[in-house]
Amino acid sequence: MQVFTTDNIRNVVILGHSGSGKSSLAAAMQKISGAVDRMGAVSSTSQTAVMPIIWEGTKINILDTPGSHDFIGETEEAVSAADAAIIVVSGKNGVEAGTKRAWDMCEKYHLPRMVYVSNMDLDDASFKNVVMELQEKYGKHIAPFHFPIREHEEFVGYVNVIQQRGKRWQPDGTVSKCDVPDYSLENLEIYREALMEAVAETSEEFMDRYFNGDTFSDHEIRQALRYNVDEGSIIPVLMGSNTLGRGIYTLLTDIVKYLPAPDQRTCTGIDAVTNEVFQADYNFSKPKSAYVFKTIVDPFIGKYSLIKVNSGVLKPDDVLLNYHKNEEIRLGKLYVMNGTKAEEVSELHAGDIGALSKVPRLATTDSLSTKSRPILYIRTAISTPYFCMRYQTADPKDDEKAGASLAKLAEEDLTLKVVNDSENRQTLLYGISEQHLKAVVDRLNDKYKVSITLMPPKVAYRETIKGTSDVEYKHKKQSGGHGQYGHVKIKVSPSGDLNTPYIFEESVVGGAVPKNFFPAVEKGIAEGVESGPLADYPVVGIRVNLYDGSYHAVDSSEAAFKTAAVMALKDGLMKAKPVLLEPIASLKVTVADDKIGDVMGELSKRRAKIMGMNPNGDGTQTIDGEIPYGTLYGIGTVLRSVTGGEADYSYEFLKYEEAPEGVTGEQ
Repeated sequence: MQVFTTDNIRNVVILGHSGSGKSSLAAAMQKISGAVDRMGAVSSTSQTAVMPIIWEGTKINILDTPGSHDFIGETEEAVSAADAAIIVVSGKNGVEAGTKRAWDMCEKYHLPRMVYVSNMDLDDASFKNVVMELQEKYGKHIAPFHFPIREHEEFVGYVNVIQQRGKRWQPDGTVSKCDVPDYSLENLEIYREALMEAVAETSEEFMDRYFNGDTFSDHEIRQALRYNVDEGSIIPVLMGSNTLGRGIYTLLTDIVKYLPAPDQRTCTGIDAVTNEVFQADYNFSKPKSAYVFKTIVDPFIGKYSLIKVNSGVLKPDDVLLNYHKNEEIRLGKLYVMNGTKAEEVSELHAGDIGALSKVPRLATTDSLSTKSRPILYIRTAISTPYFCMRYQTADPKDDEKAGASLAKLAEEDLTLKVVNDSENRQTLLYGISEQHLKAVVDRLNDKYKVSITLMPPKVAYRETIKGTSDVEYKHKKQSGGHGQYGHVKIKVSPSGDLNTPYIFEESVVGGAVPKNFFPAVEKGIAEGVESGPLADYPVVGIRVNLYDGSYHAVDSSEAAFKTAAVMALKDGLMKAKPVLLEPIASLKVTVADDKIGDVMGELSKRRAKIMGMNPNGDGTQTIDGEIPYGTLYGIGTVLRSVTGGEADYSYEFLKYEEAPEGVTGEQ
């Protein structure tokens, strides 16, 4: 692929609700631009794809992201490399949960954006309804650029709101000018007014002229749009049909015309030596630096590190420093990715997106720079995975292969975590949701030919005591030669500290148990708390006082006293009112005001205690609560189900507390 300079590059991420038409839009853009000969079959994807296309002498790096929240990490990586966004909204379904998430993500990263309304060839699609929904939610920033002309239930053309002219598609795909149909004049007036109001909001001068009844020239409108779309204060709304390839030409032209080149954006890092701010700003004349925003690991094509060049011009022979790993690397060949296909390029200019091949320890969110000017960029904040399942292989012989293969998947997917829980003898997979982990299982099987089964995780229950006991145990055996003798008397009571298994004390007087056997007694206590009397869970929060006993000058040994302590503790726990403890998490759920009741009802079913509710000032509230781990499994799926996908949650371990009757700890 040819080399492009910074001013002729656009990095555009496609966002939106699952099924809104993102991937089919990307495919249509490839087809219309000539990047591919024909549109292939489009299916939903769980990974971001980078697709460079050329339009009007400009390279547009399209980042097509998954719409499902299950794969939010892929979207977060793509957004971190983008300079602008296209939010796709289905003309049939309107504004959905994924639309709002996309908007919020653009706000977080200060991304200029356009809204593209898809499916305009469908009978029940309504551009007008989508615009009204957007205006209701996001106000006067919404500026319709075009709206559809429909005749005999067919999508035959569009009206350009700026030019106030009609355009009609011809059989050969070209567009011819036409008068605005009479039945569209009312809508033209509505959309024109919305556009003028958005333009008027951009300056005091324009606002005064607008209120005085002045009109803006096409040139003034376009100048205002160029600046304010870049600033994010005007959000153009365009529309089309992906399957018919209509509206795509206009969208591509407006991307080049209105969305910013990288050098119109800011980009800052930190000089690792001086701790001063490094203003990279995608300036080709500054020291070379780049940021790894995504990793692809594939058993067939190998490993590719996707980078965005933040400053300078990268060339194949460059040697750059990975400051995080304290390693210098020779870049070797430079590539641009087109889906999973790598195309070699001679250089990458500041602001461009490319790829490095087979750099062993280079990881997503690492920074690359020169040794003389080491620069660090803030690592992208990737969503924390909270959904958890345990797994096992179909054949124990595959355990090692499964572990290695999952590590490679986790290198690609930062929302996938593999945790070895030795205490409960389980290996845990953490992900965004059950659907996410099921996709991981499929990829593991497809890419690495390893099969695993997912199961609910075991809950880490504990046991403790509510009462006290005073017990003794004498371990005595005689079988020729030296025998075994150890005799202990202990008092067992609650320590009040459930974070510590036991507190060991001794108050022996008169040498009834020699001091050299005290460590053996404590070892016995340490072994005894590993498995409680109720359900074999670890014991916590007990105090054990060795206060008496006896010994034999010949037969006593450390092993004998350890055994005596184990058996005494077992008896002492049973006599001290043992109880089961369940782990409790502190839970936060953020949800829209009108869904509070549904969420509270679900939390109540799961024995959650509501500790408070805090308004966030954006139509949502955060519920603070405490919830047993035993009822936490699957809560994300249910919360998103009852809220239409508009709930976020997080949790962390808080404490252990006594389990109510009926909770047995059986798993």
